Amino acid sequence: MASFCKTGAVLDRYFAGETLDFNQLDFLAPQGTNFQQAVWQQLRQIPYGNTITYGEIAQKLGKPNAMRAVGGAVGRNPISILIPCHRVLGKNHSLTGFGGGLPNKRYLLQLEGIQYQDKGIEFVKPKHKKW
Repeated sequence: MASFCKTGAVLDRYFAGETLDFNQLDFLAPQGTNFQQAVWQQLRQIPYGNTITYGEIAQKLGKPNAMRAVGGAVGRNPISILIPCHRVLGKNHSLTGFGGGLPNKRYLLQLEGIQYQDKGIEFVKPKHKKW
């Protein structure tokens, strides 16, 4: 119950616009394969207001050809927002894949200061920040 209360408090702060370091949430302990755990740890290290691509995560893991496997692990993330999979973009920094739906992914990125603008069904890509 304590983890549930902590999670609620963290989410309240996040949606109030507070910049949080999700890497410091040591009470999170999702279960997954070693590869999934490694990908989720990379997600937790993406700073607030920054993005990364699936390919860049694969590079960071020393598996440059594992973009699809990274995508699979990101898609199996059991704790969206706190393990910020919404910060992961497609190959050309496109807004792709999110279990909560692309409108919600866009909302979360905008909450963090990353702006997309509608152009029909296209999105204007944000400035991709290296970290």
